Amino acid sequence: MADNLATQRRSAANLVVGGPGDAYSVKNLSATIELAASASGTTVTFGRIPSNARILGSSRLYNDDLATSGSPTLDIGLIAVNSNITDDPDAINDGLALSSAGSDVLVVKDAANVGLPAWDFVNAQTSDPGGEFIVRGVVKDAATTATGTITLDLYYVVD
Repeated sequence: MADNLATQRRSAANLVVGGPGDAYSVKNLSATIELAASASGTTVTFGRIPSNARILGSSRLYNDDLATSGSPTLDIGLIAVNSNITDDPDAINDGLALSSAGSDVLVVKDAANVGLPAWDFVNAQTSDPGGEFIVRGVVKDAATTATGTITLDLYYVVD
């Protein structure tokens, strides 16, 4: 029987943790918004994360049914702070349905990206620019036609 080894997504230089709040303690960006009926293109700013935040697979998006008609979706991306990257409005995921009651979905679209640093999600970014990124959602494909709640729980660790 073959033994398949998982890829460690962390820096070998930082394997020792010094104490609470240091590297590898899980941090959370938790944001909830009551979104009124909104046009396609409406943005939802969830908060900021460090550029080197390694986004965990346990990150989730929860939402109410935000459409009595149509099929609006939500893209989740990373936006520059102080021009440190080129904005990538669907860097983390795209096409998350907002028209299903009680949705509970994974935030990271591709399992192969779990544990990558935030900067590595951004198109054409080849190194850590430093600083922070804004985590922002964009309503796409159709307007939301009902008021409802959206909650993002983005879990990450920092090297």
